[in-house]
Amino acid sequence: MLNRCPGKNWPNISAIGIGAMSFSDFYGPTDTKQAFEILKTSMDYGINHIDTANMYGMGVSESRIGEFLSSLGNKDRNFFHIATKGGIKTKPGGPPVFDNTESYLTNELNQSLKRLGRDNIDLYYIHRRDGITPIEEVVETLLKFKKEGKITQFGFSEISPVSLEKANKIHHVGAIQSEYSLSTRFPELGLLQKTKQLETAFVAFSPVGRGLLTDKPPSPERVKESHFLSINPRFQEPNLSENIKAVKGFQKLARDYQLSTAGLAIAWLLAKDEHIIPIPGTRSTTHLKEMIKGAEKKLSQSDLLTIEKTIPVGWAHGDRYSDIQWIGPEKYC
Repeated sequence: MLNRCPGKNWPNISAIGIGAMSFSDFYGPTDTKQAFEILKTSMDYGINHIDTANMYGMGVSESRIGEFLSSLGNKDRNFFHIATKGGIKTKPGGPPVFDNTESYLTNELNQSLKRLGRDNIDLYYIHRRDGITPIEEVVETLLKFKKEGKITQFGFSEISPVSLEKANKIHHVGAIQSEYSLSTRFPELGLLQKTKQLETAFVAFSPVGRGLLTDKPPSPERVKESHFLSINPRFQEPNLSENIKAVKGFQKLARDYQLSTAGLAIAWLLAKDEHIIPIPGTRSTTHLKEMIKGAEKKLSQSDLLTIEKTIPVGWAHGDRYSDIQWIGPEKYC
């Protein structure tokens, strides 16, 4: 696996990471055995960045990672660069409530450390802004965690370029996480540029469009298995059928490149800039290996033009979030 240094004060890490939301039942049934297989395959191929959160399965994802780490010998226990998050207070499916106060984040961070079986988390994100606590105050809380040795770097998920700039004036922000793929390109309207300017890593979640940019996009039956997808506009009819139809040309192009569709989507992201780290989630080692092959593919500017002509910006039918899913992410365009 190729490595890259995506930002200031970062170590060299694998060019792609693993999004561990899939270690819970967020996108469909899974179990500890599947999570362990993904983590073991990641190690075999040199993928050393794992991204999780306290709310993924209400602690299940972190616990499974912690169990896997505890099964490793001392030599390998620190193989992974681990990121986790706090700040979302509600259970999946309930109305979103967020909390960025020091007392809440302190308690949640301590629980995350316990589940992961670690004294330190490499990267700790504020999962969502609460809309009440000033971001400068949140940064001071994160700096306290850093001084206590509980975290090495901190970041924010789904914030705007101006919020990033405010936070960065207090202390350098290690990473910003946001949805970015060939189906969701709004970060190109300011966030990618601001993270590049500030030497902040850009971590791209849902890099294969929550399954749309794959050889087998989610079927209506599979959508029903996931509460998130079932209420997401892009996966409701008639949008779902239109989106599946719209990616057919891209699927064919991927075959021409001798890659899976997801692999070509990953290759495109990595070619966009050196400070981007995609974190695909998967329950399948076969799919993981396909995306690894994509990460190893070098694309030229001519290749990028061909891809973006085949699947141009704005092709997706439906918003990326429903009204309730839009509560929390900061809109800036």
